Amino acid sequence: MALIVQKYGGTSVGSVERIQAVAQRVMQTVKAGNSLVVVVSAMGKTTDGLVKLANAISPNPCRREMDMLLSTGEQVSIALLSMALQELGQPAVSLTGAQVGIVTEAEHTRARILQISSQRIEKYLKDRKVVVVAGFQGISSTTDWEITTLGRGGSDTSAVALAAALKATCCEIYTDVPGILTTDPRIVPEAQLMNEITSDEMLELASLGAKVLHPRAVEIARNYGVELVVRSSWSDELGTKVISPQPQSRSLVGLEITKPVDGVEYDTDQAKVALLRVPDRPGVAARLFGEIARQNLDVDLIIQSIHESNTNDIAFTVTTPILKRAEAVAQAIAPVLRSQNASQEEAEVMVQQQIAKVSIVGAGMIGRPGVAAQMFATLSDAGINIQMISTSEVKVSCVINAADCDRAIDVLCRTFEVNRQESLSKNEHIPIQNQKSPPVRGVALDLKQARLAIRQVHDRPGTAAKLFGLLAQHNISVDMIIQSQRCHVVDGVPKRDIAFTVAQIDAEEARRVLAEAAAECGWGEVVVDSAIAKVSIVGAGMVGQPGVAARMFEALAQHKINIQMITTSEIKISCVVAQEQGILALKAIHTAFELGSDQQIQVPA
Repeated sequence: MALIVQKYGGTSVGSVERIQAVAQRVMQTVKAGNSLVVVVSAMGKTTDGLVKLANAISPNPCRREMDMLLSTGEQVSIALLSMALQELGQPAVSLTGAQVGIVTEAEHTRARILQISSQRIEKYLKDRKVVVVAGFQGISSTTDWEITTLGRGGSDTSAVALAAALKATCCEIYTDVPGILTTDPRIVPEAQLMNEITSDEMLELASLGAKVLHPRAVEIARNYGVELVVRSSWSDELGTKVISPQPQSRSLVGLEITKPVDGVEYDTDQAKVALLRVPDRPGVAARLFGEIARQNLDVDLIIQSIHESNTNDIAFTVTTPILKRAEAVAQAIAPVLRSQNASQEEAEVMVQQQIAKVSIVGAGMIGRPGVAAQMFATLSDAGINIQMISTSEVKVSCVINAADCDRAIDVLCRTFEVNRQESLSKNEHIPIQNQKSPPVRGVALDLKQARLAIRQVHDRPGTAAKLFGLLAQHNISVDMIIQSQRCHVVDGVPKRDIAFTVAQIDAEEARRVLAEAAAECGWGEVVVDSAIAKVSIVGAGMVGQPGVAARMFEALAQHKINIQMITTSEIKISCVVAQEQGILALKAIHTAFELGSDQQIQVPA
């Protein structure tokens, strides 16, 4: 007999008829010989309606009272679903988050789960009852009984946390699409259903805005090895399986308050090639990396900084054995770029050996804005200068001098409480994907970001730590980070530009904070651009497959879409383009990687 946790979202329980349909599906699962825990959200737009009511009373309602109000939505759903099951002759019991024993932080409206007491659920399961649990909610402790809610994606988080605590066979997430798709079907109707995806890939896609799963839920599944399946509430399709690696033994105490960093990785077999002052126009990156792909050269990090005048810089890292070939490609292309850029300074190829890449890795970084700043501060305190920065939701990488690598690993392991012996070199790291995996699983578009650029910050240890530390103090999360390769000496002080992206709602606050710091620190102006879009590809299969980046850049070039910024990790490539071209960019890239299907996927109204 299997123990299954099922979660149904607001659309799935949005009416009496839909609740009865969910009850029928639950009955089928029970008749197949399974024990069942069902987690449900509030009906349809109930939560939105409750928020509207609160705002009609108060423009700034107390967060404690908001939790009291919003938690009622799920209580309606669990009671109705239990009644529907009882009408079908299936014993069932409804429980709130407090009754289940979901204990959280004492943080109203955004609590994280600390632990779950499973005894009460297990008692009902032994009595062959279906246990229907209110998602999205818990209590701050078993002494003060303060009701808390988990924030956006809270029902997903509740379901996966319960599956981890109960050691369930699997956790099924039922939603209004047939599973996880290659992109947003509302923009690209021919988006294709994936049969499976790794948890690392899903973390990236979820953090990029794929709303079918919340990153917190994926993080818990990854940490505890919970098998996740995303399925449609409207059909019997198998859906998409999210595959997690074999987990290390973890305590269920502090379930969602894990260490932000699980490991420190490094690679000393790296060299950097930079093209400075290349024309800022469509097709430049496509031409460069297209030729690199034709030479079958594998590139690791890629960054393109913000433009300066009519030019910008592109830098990438390769392994030392292929450096000469990569440099030759860059040198061959530079004259072509120069001839088309006669009015500007000549494009220049710069090569640097004796560098290393150090990275911190961990799903616990999600939603914690201070982790990257802590890494930068740690390196700064050790007197280690950062030459390149590349970020993803679960990894932050810095390029430094190779001579500083051992020291960097030591200080990072101490700071983030990672066992030094468990640090991995790139060659020791075994990718979790199957070698037959497609290079790209999905494409995502984010139209809600803004870019900030700070001109002429000091090129010395501590600058990045101070800058991003200030943002972390104001609870502002940073996404892409680019440090320009071009260095200007002003009054004897070397300076560079730094650009990064934040959520649009945080842009003005970030600008204000950094403008004040710039005046004190002698930095240049702070520039904000909210008319941008970030388009990204994700796929564990791109590791070790040259040409993936070139294919993405060529797709954009064919539609005359200019790339304003580039940043990469091992399984993700992101480009910033003009906001007005964001949807076109998404469609072009989705088509380029042949991710569509002839069958159009219908999303229920």
